[in-house]
Amino acid sequence: MELIEELKRAYPDATCELEYNTEFELLISVILSAQCTDKRVNAVTKEMFKVANTPEQFCEMPIEELEEHIKSCGLYKNKAANIKSCCRDLVDKFGGRVPDTMEQLITLAGVGRKTANVMLSVAFGKPAIAVDTHVFRVAHRIGLSSGKTPNDVERDLNKAFREEDYRDAHFLLIRHGRDCCHARKPDCEICPIKTLCATGINDAEVAANR
Repeated sequence: MELIEELKRAYPDATCELEYNTEFELLISVILSAQCTDKRVNAVTKEMFKVANTPEQFCEMPIEELEEHIKSCGLYKNKAANIKSCCRDLVDKFGGRVPDTMEQLITLAGVGRKTANVMLSVAFGKPAIAVDTHVFRVAHRIGLSSGKTPNDVERDLNKAFREEDYRDAHFLLIRHGRDCCHARKPDCEICPIKTLCATGINDAEVAANR
């Protein structure tokens, strides 16, 4: 697909920016990344995973201690409660291992379709596209979806891309949203896919008809 190729040329290093060593560490990092930058999450987990990095260890950690570790990630009380509940379920229901199916992942506290899709794609190498705010915005702007919910956009993107491109599409759309297609003021003039963008085409047509 031309769109994927152009984005790859623009962002050849686009990949998961969360730092982790195990599937469990990635899961905790993704839960913490809600409304928080990957850079901040990495700074927090770098120290926290020295103290605890298994579901069993997080179950034993007092919630007040966990809250202190993750306070700078925002929404820390909710995130701490979800992490504690998630870890208990991992131990009690999955033998301490992170499950590798959507159906099982979304039963965990703090894990919705977005987090589950990140896990499926990044941790387990399965075809999945996670729709965060960047992916949602860019998909609408470039004409890949008009869906009103993340689930709608996910379905549209699954149709728009080949399964083997899902992983790349996810990280490329995120990177494009962060670096160019900003929420308030997209940098359309330097956009590497402006000739493929529905918004850009419409703007050009309007200008030509003035």
